Amino acid sequence: MTGDAALIDRFLEMMAAQAGAARNTIAAYRSDLLLASAALEGGLAEADTAAIARLGDEWAGLARATVARKSAAVRRFLVFLHEEGLRSDDPGQALPKPGTHRPLPKTLSHDDVGRLFAVVASRLDRAQVLPADLRNAALLELLYGSGLRATELVSLPRNAIHPDRPFLILKGKGGKERLVPLSDRARAATAVWRGHVPSESPWLFPSGKAHMSRVRLFQIIRALGAEADIPPDRISPHVLRHAFATHLLEGGADLRALQAMLGHADIATTEIYTHVDRARLVTLVNERHPLVDVAKPRA
Repeated sequence: MTGDAALIDRFLEMMAAQAGAARNTIAAYRSDLLLASAALEGGLAEADTAAIARLGDEWAGLARATVARKSAAVRRFLVFLHEEGLRSDDPGQALPKPGTHRPLPKTLSHDDVGRLFAVVASRLDRAQVLPADLRNAALLELLYGSGLRATELVSLPRNAIHPDRPFLILKGKGGKERLVPLSDRARAATAVWRGHVPSESPWLFPSGKAHMSRVRLFQIIRALGAEADIPPDRISPHVLRHAFATHLLEGGADLRALQAMLGHADIATTEIYTHVDRARLVTLVNERHPLVDVAKPRA
């Protein structure tokens, strides 16, 4: 697999330099390509159409999303080899092309969010407020109030948020900068928490010598959810990001503005929230329309 490994490295270098692929994307591509190479006994770069088709057959029992990801990685790798003149053909068409259907993202109701904030508020009303409660209040305000990704949130610099500036400029996926609006509540909660952050820490949410991990953030949000009677499989930092987007759209937010706030490169990614909103409207009609209580005509 030595030859494949060297070419995979070259491909990933191109992805990082020219396409601006995020670190997590690069890591996923590397894993998928190395596994595909191993399945073809180190012959991925030179595989013919029949070999590539067999590779797709081996993925038959995997989830559609997994097959789509693996196919995309191998297909882009083969295109790269063809464009670089390292092979004369491109057998990527032999790979499976699962449908582009995406499941609706999990989200929270307004009542769910209200209970979450009520849990935090009750802790802040105690005679002795713990620093962890101030931190959790800031985390929750930024997740739901600004729709930050988990990685973006935990890695915020100490002085990224200014009390007198109602927005935050940060680098998201692919190193692309975007402007994120900040609510007055989020800025206030962050200002209070920052007063408890050690002055020598470069991070707003430090943990040891680094910043808080995404795993720790996940644990904190699930613990708050448990207190708010939200089942653990229904809540996570990313679900709060979905709730931010869904509730803004329900309130009349412009789709393009929402795309910019979420940092989506393609508006098609943002449009998934229109389906969430439509699903809510269908449920509303079926449950609340006056005709629901009217007896159905007999056949």
